[in-house]
Amino acid sequence: MSNLISIGLSGLNASQAALAVTSNNIANAATSGYSRQQTVQVAAGGMQNIGVGFIGTGTTLSDVRRIYNGYLDNQLRTATSLNTDALAFQDQITSVDKLLADSNTGISSVLTSFFSALQTASATPGDVASRQLLLTQAQTLSNRFNAISSQMSQQNDSINSQLDTLSGQVNKLTSSIAEYNKQIVQLSSTGNTPNNLIDARNEAVRSLNELVGVTVQERGGSIDVYLGTGQSLVTGNTANTLSVGPSASDKSQYSLTINYQTFSSDVTSVVSGGQIGGLLRYRNDVLNPSINELGRVALVVADSINSQLGQGLDANGQFGSNLFSSINSATAISQRSLAASGNSAGSGNLDVTIANSGALTTHDYEVKFTSDKQYTVRRSDGTDMGTFNLDDDPAPVIDGFSLSLKGGALAAGDSFKVIPTRAAAGSINTVMTDANKLAFAGPISATAGSSNGGTGTITQPTLGDRLDIYSGADLALMQDSIKQSMPVRVVFSDASGGTQGYDLFDAKGTKIGSGSIVPGQDNKLSIGVPMRDAAGAPILDGSGNPRTFEVETTIGGSPAGDDSFTLSFNVDGKSDNRNAQDLLRLQTQSTVGTGSGGGISFTSAYASLVERVGAKASQAQIDTKASGAVLDSAKASRGAVSGVNLDDEAAGLVKFQHYYTASSQIIKTAQETFSTLINAL
Repeated sequence: MSNLISIGLSGLNASQAALAVTSNNIANAATSGYSRQQTVQVAAGGMQNIGVGFIGTGTTLSDVRRIYNGYLDNQLRTATSLNTDALAFQDQITSVDKLLADSNTGISSVLTSFFSALQTASATPGDVASRQLLLTQAQTLSNRFNAISSQMSQQNDSINSQLDTLSGQVNKLTSSIAEYNKQIVQLSSTGNTPNNLIDARNEAVRSLNELVGVTVQERGGSIDVYLGTGQSLVTGNTANTLSVGPSASDKSQYSLTINYQTFSSDVTSVVSGGQIGGLLRYRNDVLNPSINELGRVALVVADSINSQLGQGLDANGQFGSNLFSSINSATAISQRSLAASGNSAGSGNLDVTIANSGALTTHDYEVKFTSDKQYTVRRSDGTDMGTFNLDDDPAPVIDGFSLSLKGGALAAGDSFKVIPTRAAAGSINTVMTDANKLAFAGPISATAGSSNGGTGTITQPTLGDRLDIYSGADLALMQDSIKQSMPVRVVFSDASGGTQGYDLFDAKGTKIGSGSIVPGQDNKLSIGVPMRDAAGAPILDGSGNPRTFEVETTIGGSPAGDDSFTLSFNVDGKSDNRNAQDLLRLQTQSTVGTGSGGGISFTSAYASLVERVGAKASQAQIDTKASGAVLDSAKASRGAVSGVNLDDEAAGLVKFQHYYTASSQIIKTAQETFSTLINAL
């Protein structure tokens, strides 16, 4: 009877354990990361010999098995990392795409309005109201550049803040994983498997992949967690912290550092996946290039318009001045270089001067000094720009900019990050306040002699030498000289042998040159005019030679002998719109990216920026949908194997309940049999 009772008791115990496991599965049906469990029963080891054979002694539990597939769990972790990366990227790029493309917030509409106002003012150059409207549109344009730059700067700050918050969450999860490792190894040493702890650890790893992409390697019951290209976040019971702070090369942007026991390592460049990977990918692929491109457009707009205004005369008969702030102001020059935090003491910083705005790129540059004077330049796209020296005179121009030392003394190993265009959109300002100072007129006018008898014609002349509006004293010298050196008379002799000679005379009647034309054709003349000061004395260059400036014009028709044309300073040019027309042509003229030949207009450059960001935003939507579908598939695959099916578990409850009832019946039968036997005796 005792054997029958022990068999019934073993069945009761097994059924009760199965009911408990099934109930636990049902209770955790909605628990994230939970793997369903099942009991494993085997026949009891003891056997009873009854002479004609052996009878078993019941059942026993050998294990509570966790239904788990390592491949599917790894697939889920990878899909989670990719999807959260795509979501973070899309969330960031959507806002900047709308910012750049929307007519209410972008640059295209205000650029169009600016040139529409310029066209109106050009048609009526003497109208003060039209000039004032142009100034207003210029202010609107610079304000729009400032606003977009501010929004992008705030987004960069937001990314820094998010990286700081997310790194703290990463550290909490890695500490949890290390603690789980410790507990699992301890409990596993008793020969049992702590299923719930293993599930919790796997869920922590999956949650970690929502923050940053990691790989996992199992070792002796614990797991090691690696970041990027093998940088360890968790090794056994030890978790290495991830910290965030200003980058050594660019304090405006945060970098990621893993802190080991004896050293730290910057891992920003190798991080991928998860929200952190998506934020970094967006910052590198979209935000930084967009800020640089917007800055480049702002630089070219300001430089090209300022420079063209410098070639003309305003309503007061004076040479033009800046409409927008100087691209090479002391503040702008000093903001284009960032000294590395590890530079030698007293190393100072670099001044970055824009020599040719059209040749600027959208890249950043790493400048490393191999001695106190010699340095190498490497562009952010990996291109080596060469080796240069601070003592080179003139300073070498690299992609449109040049470098010089601003205070301090440099040493080998010092490095700088040069950002020629990043701050430009935020610093562009409209500095002109008097509409009469808009230089719409050409500086020199041509008139025919009153006694001319031939058919000769002359086009209104232009300056062959562009005045550098940022050159300060030299600009003033050139402007004064043009005024003092005019007028210049062109006097023709009789035609002979198919050509016709001419002589040039200055204001004092002194002959300053001669040449010849072919009558009946358009003849382009480039006239070198000696520069003179207010006293009429010639101005000399550094070698003692007379300085000249060029005036270009075209002679057509057939002048008669002694016919003349006079080139004069355009004192009263209020109705002249020649320079205004040149300003209008800037709208379609190739001014951006001309360093390697070709180039595009700044309106096209901005349109290209909008197009590139829009294309990336569209691709981000596709990537998010695709990675979301992959994640759903991975969840379904894991759920099919490890997930809790309530219908199956309900059927199991009924089954194990029947087992429990039947086992109870065995014990009851044994008791009744035992009672019958006792009563019989």
